[in-house]
Amino acid sequence: MLGLKRLYFLLPGVDTTRKIVDELLLARVPYEHMHVLARAGTPLEELPEAGVAQRTDLVPALERGLAVGGTAGALAGLLALAFPPVGPVVAGGAILFGALGGAGFGAWVSSMIGVSLPNSRLERFEQAIEDGMILMMVDVPKDRVGEFEDMIRRHHPEAEIEGTEPTIPSFP
Repeated sequence: MLGLKRLYFLLPGVDTTRKIVDELLLARVPYEHMHVLARAGTPLEELPEAGVAQRTDLVPALERGLAVGGTAGALAGLLALAFPPVGPVVAGGAILFGALGGAGFGAWVSSMIGVSLPNSRLERFEQAIEDGMILMMVDVPKDRVGEFEDMIRRHHPEAEIEGTEPTIPSFP
């Protein structure tokens, strides 16, 4: 599977956003790969609203929690090697289960925190959204980024192309 890049567009209104969504659907971009974020109270109707994973810091927090929790669990398993009554076979299991348990616990705790925080990657768009602009995020194959940027430029000069995010995690 090709990697995805997230494109960011600031759009002046719902009508322009709807037209771009229709054009992207015709270009075979899945509906689930489009995410729209607007000021509270903006009627988005059938537009693909940004979900929790796009609006909050859930994904970065989850990634950090997995790494920190897994590391802490593995270190706790290594401590089991320091105790003579525990044999190497049991200690190996302790390292494995410590890492898995720590990663699971770290992911759970950090996701609870991350879901309550706004997405730090979207801070640069906060003022524009508050001023009434609509932020559209579109996940496209890396090798087609230029194609979609050109299409938006040609058909919608009023759209502000705000760049890309290098990689999109394959979850959630």
